[in-house]
Amino acid sequence: QAQLVESGGGLVQAGGSLRVSCVVSGGTFSTMGWFRQAPGKEREFVAAISWSGMRTDYADSVKGRFTISRDNAKNTMYLQMNSLKPEDTGVYFCAVTASGLRGPYDYWGQGTQVTVSS
Repeated sequence: QAQLVESGGGLVQAGGSLRVSCVVSGGTFSTMGWFRQAPGKEREFVAAISWSGMRTDYADSVKGRFTISRDNAKNTMYLQMNSLKPEDTGVYFCAVTASGLRGPYDYWGQGTQVTVSS
């Protein structure tokens, strides 16, 4: 049973940057991804990365602003978020899967809150 723990969320002003991290234990997974859920909205896909890091996928809303990466030696995935907007506010979840970049995803973390003030 995999366990995922996110960290690095917080409050930032619009235009600022933040990096969230996800540490995975209890298994090795080829694909890792980030999702987010804003208040009153459904959870949505943000970004995903393959084992090698050579393949990535981003939601159109974050392309050019967010960068996903991973360090397999540390079992850790990162999401660097730049030029943040108030609409990026939400709980950010990491997830892992043995499937492709769009999942389905098998294991999920508890989430970390990201709040972008205008």
